Amino acid sequence: MGGCNPMMETLEEENLIAAARLLLRALDSNKKITDKARKVLADVSARLTSVMKIAAPKDEDEDEQEGGEVADIRERINLILEKIVAWEGGDSMIWDCDPEDGKEYLKTVDEARRLAESLESLNLSKDETELLRNVNDVIHTSMSRIEEEFRRMLVQNMQNFEPERFSFRSNEDDSLDLNSIASFGDDSIDESVQRDSLSRGGSEVVVMDLVNPQVIPDLITIANLMFDSNYGRECCQAFISAFKEALDDCLFVLEIEKLSIEDVLKMEWVSLNSRIRRWTKGMKVFVRVYLASEKFLCEQIFDQIQTDPVSSICFSESSKASMLQLLKFAEAISIGPHQPEKLLKILDIYEVLSELIPDIDGLYSDENGSCIRTEFQHVLTRVGNCVKTTFIEFENAVGSNTSNSAFPGGGNHHLTRYVMNYIKTLTDYGDSLNACLKDHEQAVDDQDSSSSPDTSPGNNNDDTNNGNSSSSPMALHFRLLMSILEHNLEEKSKLYKDEALRHLFMMNNINYMAEKVKNSELRNILGDNWIRKHNWKFQQHAMSYERATWSSILNLLRQDGLSGSGSSGSSTSRTLLRERLHAFYTAFEDIYKSQTGWSIPNSQLREDVRISMSLKVIQAYRNFVGRHNNNISEKYIKYSADDLENYIMDLFEGALKSLHSFHRK
Repeated sequence: MGGCNPMMETLEEENLIAAARLLLRALDSNKKITDKARKVLADVSARLTSVMKIAAPKDEDEDEQEGGEVADIRERINLILEKIVAWEGGDSMIWDCDPEDGKEYLKTVDEARRLAESLESLNLSKDETELLRNVNDVIHTSMSRIEEEFRRMLVQNMQNFEPERFSFRSNEDDSLDLNSIASFGDDSIDESVQRDSLSRGGSEVVVMDLVNPQVIPDLITIANLMFDSNYGRECCQAFISAFKEALDDCLFVLEIEKLSIEDVLKMEWVSLNSRIRRWTKGMKVFVRVYLASEKFLCEQIFDQIQTDPVSSICFSESSKASMLQLLKFAEAISIGPHQPEKLLKILDIYEVLSELIPDIDGLYSDENGSCIRTEFQHVLTRVGNCVKTTFIEFENAVGSNTSNSAFPGGGNHHLTRYVMNYIKTLTDYGDSLNACLKDHEQAVDDQDSSSSPDTSPGNNNDDTNNGNSSSSPMALHFRLLMSILEHNLEEKSKLYKDEALRHLFMMNNINYMAEKVKNSELRNILGDNWIRKHNWKFQQHAMSYERATWSSILNLLRQDGLSGSGSSGSSTSRTLLRERLHAFYTAFEDIYKSQTGWSIPNSQLREDVRISMSLKVIQAYRNFVGRHNNNISEKYIKYSADDLENYIMDLFEGALKSLHSFHRK
């Protein structure tokens, strides 16, 4: 019922055509058109325009236009493909032959990329879609070629890395061996316990040209093209691959070997010591020179790319393996045996890591480098704990060091020399030691307060109130260590059968401790009060030595037991005088024979003790001989006062002597 009659539609169309022809003839014959006619014709024209827009296919003209555009693109693509195929036919790298050809090649590929984008914006036929596919295939092949060119350009234009320019190279005499705490018998201990002459400053970052600056513009152009062509991942991989190898080469030049944790743990200390020294020097150069320079290069090449933080990704990924290798070595040291002789080297590692924290935070500042920052901080913490544990082991080793026999001559024990020179060296690491020991100071303070009661004048166990002493964690540990050492020395002194030698031994060693503190940075750590206490202590031992050695001898020269003091022989027993004098000479000769073999290494202390003895002994001898001169025959006077004084000056040289002028009657 509502359908259309085809016969009627055909009749209406013929009537419309006839009317249109009639209108055209009327217009041709009528030269003058009234306003009313113009208005009607305008309405007809508008109606016809509307009908044409509805009736006519609206993309016919556009198709015609697009057809021309596709034809133009096809023609340009064919020319480009011919060029690219010609370049692809060669076996050699384009930039190796002619850099200008390389630049032209990039322009051509970039044009192909742009034409492909133009094609993708059009409505393509099946043949034209095939054309687009062919263009993309050629672009893909070109990108593989460009990726290879990019990597090769990086590798071939790497600049030589010369660490000598940065004061890295050390002498081959790397084998400084800190003596084991178990063997204090090495006379060279004073010289062996010292810090390496590492430069502790030099925090300045040095940026050098890792790649020939002349090729940087080409590298930038290639990178931009690859990212514009959606081959950014391949570009990054090429950079990362090239610089992974470059960083490996850098570590080789710095003489830092690839070692597993197991390798490090199995290594002998002399060999490991050398590798730690190279690591501590090389780590700074690696981070502050090489990594800083690579970061700068990454920013040069990739900073124009607006998508992801490409430079950060490339830098982090290329350097991650090398950084983890370096950190693995430090971690291996931290989990190894906590032997006291390794403490200085472990502290060197800790200080290098601590100094480099700001550098690492700057180089790996975003999320891409977070794993490096985290691992770096983790290893720093591990090494710090190792420092604390090793120092505590050092304290324990000092306390547990035992001797089976008395130290010959009563001089400065090697344990004393080792410990004092060791902690004197440790003062160079004050900040690091305080950081590592800060969580342990309360226990140390409590232990120090109860470990060695001190009865010296003015002692109130309050060194920390002294103006120039320190209450830092390091100072607390040092005071505890001094108490432990002192207690150990007291135990060692009990091995001497001779009481005088026991006191001489303690006098020497406490004096050595006090002098080391007074003449070094230890003074500011332990304080003047500590020095005064220990000066008093060694002086007390000096007085005890004198009493133990000379009291009985000087008693022979006293008037006690003698009936008179005048010139009357009847009132004084000549026999008793002779016996007293003979006993004095015998005792003096015995002292001379034994105590010339004793030692007071400190020349000033040795002189002071000799003078103190001389004043007492020689004065008493002169008084005795002078008082009884009339009752003692000259033949019983074996030594003059000057002779005795000279003999006293022979004491404490550490070389046994005998008096060969004996002529006992």
